[in-house]
Parts: sequence; structure tokens; C-alpha cells
Amino acid sequence: MFITKKSLPRRTVLKGAGVTMGLPMLEAMIPAASAQDSAAPQLRFASIYTPHGVILDEYVPTTEGADYEMTQILKPLEPFRNQMQVFSNMKLNTANTTGSGHATSSCTWMSGAVAKDTSGADVEAGKTIDQIIADHIGQDTPLPSLELAIEDAGAMIGACDGTSSCGYINTIAWKEANQPLPMEINPRVVFERMFGYGATTEERLVRAQTDKSLLDSIMVSAANMESRLGIRDQRRINDFLENVREVERRIGNLEGRMREQGSNLSAAPVEIPELYDDHVRIQFELMALAFQTDTTRVSSMMLSRELNQRTYPQIGVPEQHHGVSHHGYNPERQALHALINTYHSKLVSDYLVAKLAEVEDVNGSLLDNTVIYYGAGMGDGNVHSKDPLSNVVIGGGAGQLRSGHHTDVIAENGDSTPNANLLLGILDVYGIHLDQLGHSNGRISISKA
Repeated sequence: MFITKKSLPRRTVLKGAGVTMGLPMLEAMIPAASAQDSAAPQLRFASIYTPHGVILDEYVPTTEGADYEMTQILKPLEPFRNQMQVFSNMKLNTANTTGSGHATSSCTWMSGAVAKDTSGADVEAGKTIDQIIADHIGQDTPLPSLELAIEDAGAMIGACDGTSSCGYINTIAWKEANQPLPMEINPRVVFERMFGYGATTEERLVRAQTDKSLLDSIMVSAANMESRLGIRDQRRINDFLENVREVERRIGNLEGRMREQGSNLSAAPVEIPELYDDHVRIQFELMALAFQTDTTRVSSMMLSRELNQRTYPQIGVPEQHHGVSHHGYNPERQALHALINTYHSKLVSDYLVAKLAEVEDVNGSLLDNTVIYYGAGMGDGNVHSKDPLSNVVIGGGAGQLRSGHHTDVIAENGDSTPNANLLLGILDVYGIHLDQLGHSNGRISISKA
């Protein structure tokens, strides 16, 4: 290990023309006085939402414990089963009456609150756990939290789900009970928000039409820093810069493809990937990069929104997701819905979880120091049921989380347990101990005994 007498500050950044970029955790950032001990790992938090419920029979394991058999929908996450906990027989707050059930599925999934029945701008639900966590660990980072999505719902106003405001289905993150946060769908905007360069649409379009990488302006700074670091830290910086350049290359390739197809750059943002798979992959790579650089420690992602019209012909589902979720218990249509559910799990596994697992961090990988809350706010999509539902926790939580297993949390009287109990268990990992959240009536522990 190479440790200087005066350690490198954790907030050290690389600077160039219009670019400021944080660094991954380096050995040189560990104080020399404690060289024999590892620095305390920094926790991160990610929430990943999928809409329209799931086919519970293909999602929930039939046995409890660590030796449960992985179900079809969760099978893509099998490589990480030792860091995955499945919780079943939970429920969202059934006191919600706003809309038909779609709106309150997404807007209360991270709060357990009751949403105000309104079709106007005066929306109100509950502060979500991502923002509670951001208040606790995100105030020393450039971005307290990062909200990502795939579909542009910004133009939707008025009522979207029955009598409920579109504001309820456009985000899963609420800074306060009356303050929903916008979700960013544009990878180029996210990249430049993280690292600078291009504050306006016009500037971004000019930037998109050049081959010069944002990294070119900071390479001198990186080279000067590398000369003062040990071999392991030099390798980490090189790997980190390659990750950044790869994300930028993907964005550039997508922009080039759209230009070749004759897209009108002034009318259609070139930064939005055409293919869903590409779009999800880049958003997840940006999330991982934000965690790696300590640009943010808290991020959320909507794989799609409730009441979407998305189709998935790439996996053999040409019908709209929402329509497929109303399968009427027809086995063939249920199989299509399960196929979409499985596809979403694969995207999470391949593009986020696997990426976090391969990035080195203090005492392990980024995945070892992250808690990922993944799932849906709806159980049976056919009837918009919020009881029962099942959600998943993935990651190591900086060594705090139990090894992977399935837990049926049904109460002794046969009632499903509030999902908010799980949210309280997640907050406990971050040292945030609340007595009540939404409709909670206890807490579900996700930590080691």
C-alpha cells in the first residue's frame, strides 16, 4: 500500500475547461496514521421502480430461508443471491383512494403515505426515504441525490389516473410531502450535470456535434496526480477514467446514430437514446459513475412509469405493458407479463448490480457499500392490488446486511405487513431511526442480528 505522510483529501477533484470531476476512493485518501486500518466505507442508496405489478407466482419464492429456489422473474439476479433479500406478503397503505391505484403505487412506494386526492398542482404525499437518506449522507456531495427515468412525462398535466394528478405518476422521489422531484431522462444532461460543460440546449447541441471528449480537458490534471500516487491508485484512476470515457462514448454513438437517421437536432434532443435497452444501460452506468466519483450517494430510477404505453417487441411482447398487466388471469397473457418482469430484473442485474460489483471501493466493491431497494408498488396488476406485494433489497450495506434469503413477513393474524416497515429497516442501516413512517406498525430488519 502506498500512503503519503499527508493523505489526499476525499473531496479532491480533477479540473479542466468547464469540467469538475470527483475521484473514486483512493488509498492515498486514507490517513497515514490509520494506514493499518481500512477507511470507513461510505454508504450509498439506490431505489429502482418497475410499474404495473408483477406475476406473484413467478416472483415470490415458495420457501423461506437462504436455500429458496430462485423464481423466474428473479432468476437474472441469481449471481448476487448472497447479497439479495426477498420480502413477501407486504402491502402499501390501503387507505389511499386517489385514482385507480396506479398513481398511489408509485408515489407512496418509498413513503407508505396517503396521497391527497387532487387532479391539480396541489399534490401531497409523503417525504420518501431516498430524500431522508440524502438529508443524512448527501449534503457533502455535489448532488444530494440524482433522480433518473426513461419516459418524458413532463408534458403531462391534469388528471392521469382517474381523478389523480399526473404529478403522482411522474416520479417516485419526494423531497417533502408537497414537493415531488423531477426525474431526468436525458443522459447527456445527467452527464453534464455531474461533470459540467454545456449549460444550455444550444451549448449541448454544439458539444454533441464535436468529437472532443470532456475528459481531454482534464487529462493533464490526471497525469500530474498519477505521478504522485502508488501503483494501485494509478490503476484505479485509469480504470475510473475509462469508465467515464465509455459512458461518454455510448452517448456519442447514440447521438451519431440519430444524426445518421436524419433526426432534426433542433426539434428532437439528440441525447435521448432510441432503444429502451440502450437508454436504461446508460442511465444505470451514470448512476454507478455518480456513486464511484462521490458525485452523489443517493439515486433513484424509474424503469418505466405507471400507465405507460411502452411495448417490448425486443423480448416478444408487442403489446403495451399496461394492457398486458390486465391479463384477466389468462395463462398466455400472464406469461407475457412475467416476461416483462423478468426483463426488468435482467436490466437491473446486468447494468447496475453487476457494474457496482466490479468497481473497487473501500473494504470491497461499490455493491458491498450500497443498499438497492428494487420492486413495485403494486402486487397483482390485473386488479391494481397493493396487498400482497413483494420487494427486494440488494447489496452489502457496508457489511451491515444479512446474507441473502427470502422472508415471508405475514403477520400472525394473517394480515400482510406494511411495506413501510421495510422502509424503516432500510433507514436503520443509515443510522436513521424513526419510530413511524407512513402506515408502519413496526420494522423489518435487514441487518445482521
